[in-house]
Amino acid sequence: MRILIVEDDAQLAASIAEFLELQGADCDFAYNGQAGVTLATSQSYEVILLDVMLPKLDGFDVCAALRKHGMSTPVLMLTAMGTTEDQINGFRVGVDDYVVKPCPMPLLWARITALHRRAQNQQALKHLGPLSIDIEARQLERAGQPISLTPTGWKILEILLSHSPKVVARVDIERYVWPDEEPDPGRLNVHLHALRKALDQPFEFALIKTITGLGVCISEEN
Repeated sequence: MRILIVEDDAQLAASIAEFLELQGADCDFAYNGQAGVTLATSQSYEVILLDVMLPKLDGFDVCAALRKHGMSTPVLMLTAMGTTEDQINGFRVGVDDYVVKPCPMPLLWARITALHRRAQNQQALKHLGPLSIDIEARQLERAGQPISLTPTGWKILEILLSHSPKVVARVDIERYVWPDEEPDPGRLNVHLHALRKALDQPFEFALIKTITGLGVCISEEN
């Protein structure tokens, strides 16, 4: 797990990072609010730990700026400012959790992992036009209507979604679905037909498209 610690007290930041890295995390540091925004928007992190009292930009402004950028990375505000008004302000600008210093390190780690787990579960839920897909739960709806797929149908859907709206070569689909078997175009055709029947046939327009000579894609564009 990559964690960004935005904290102007370098000694405290190092102490927090030492504990988190013992749990297997990888930590980066920003010692003022502007640096925090720059790092958070230019690199990828699973969780951001954010103080309120920071030079250049305070923590509330940092979180507001990240949400304005469209970032959904979980933000845990870790601060000595613990009044009810402070906490309301934090949640108003988009923080996901608010922890008042001092906080026992094991409890801080538990809250970080809870945020990370929640974010991963949310990422498992995808939307594509009229489709709502929960990969982990193997649940699929189109326009609110539940759709059942075979295990092979799910595998094909997964690779098409991961590349959407780009075209996936048939050979790449075969390798993904049957990695230890020789390609069999007829076999893929059967499963693609079943997937189209379940996903597209009862509805007004097709999401799964065959691009002659290139492969298959899933896209809401007609």
